[in-house]
Amino acid sequence: MVRMALVPRLLEARGLDATPPIRARLAQAGDEASARLLDIILHDEIGHVGLGDAWFRRLCGERGLEAEPTYRELLTIYGAPWPQAPFNEAARLAAGFSTAELAALAHPD
Repeated sequence: MVRMALVPRLLEARGLDATPPIRARLAQAGDEASARLLDIILHDEIGHVGLGDAWFRRLCGERGLEAEPTYRELLTIYGAPWPQAPFNEAARLAAGFSTAELAALAHPD
């Protein structure tokens, strides 16, 4: 459960956020081929994060835990870096994050 929280939902999800600005810079520099490759990578990464999210939610359910507060708790327990906004909301929503969860992660106070 912890691995599903910290690898796909934290580390790989950061790639969802980082890809659009990098893609935009490549396109602005005229490197359309690399920009198109990042589109493919982003699509694949949504699937990877989505699988991790599904497993995390399933494992939480098996333990009688609510997934979203458990995720935030695990970040704290394991001293993981807090997800940094701005988020690629469309990609994170497609991968299984909820709007409420994204709001809670963006404003951890």
